[in-house]
Amino acid sequence: MKLDVYSKNGSVVEQIEVSDEIFSGDINVNLLHQVVNSYIQNLKSYKKASTKTRGDVSGSGAKPWKQKGTGRARVGEKRNPLWKKGGVVFGPRPRYVYNDIPTKMRHAALKYAVRSKVQDKEIVVLDNLSNDSGKTKDFVQTMKNLNLSAKVTFVDTTFDSKVALSGRNIPKVEMVRASDLNAYTALNCKKLVVTKNAVAELDSRLK
Repeated sequence: MKLDVYSKNGSVVEQIEVSDEIFSGDINVNLLHQVVNSYIQNLKSYKKASTKTRGDVSGSGAKPWKQKGTGRARVGEKRNPLWKKGGVVFGPRPRYVYNDIPTKMRHAALKYAVRSKVQDKEIVVLDNLSNDSGKTKDFVQTMKNLNLSAKVTFVDTTFDSKVALSGRNIPKVEMVRASDLNAYTALNCKKLVVTKNAVAELDSRLK
């Protein structure tokens, strides 16, 4: 399979050959859905909801009245869950919930995510992402040349300081190293812009 490579001016400069095993073929939608949902859940894994148990609420631990002879129900303390302002039984407590995703599933999901972008024509291969001036306006001009206006994720093997500075303040633009790219990040954008070096790294990583 071959993909067009664009320059920062928006013109096609060459074509590169990529692995059919990774960039083309069927997509396992069920596996992709499962892995992406796990990533989303892990982003909000800390559950903040909290209630007070009988050990947390204020009040004396002394027995309000004697056990027998009063004609009233027996009770041990004011913090009893059956009483008003007492503790809560089995209520929610702050906790971490993390879904562990096996490595093979993560790699397979990323492969299917990249295939999905290729099939939907939402992937752009760029020859390089250098920005000698380090100015945001030059980065924005590159995006205009490539007709990138919606949510965009740029993928490269590494980002130098000038590129990082010039692109960090642009709304809906994210920069991700190829080694950190996952299925959720790849799908969570309208256009996925990948440099030639990043394509080579993804090719070797997902084989």
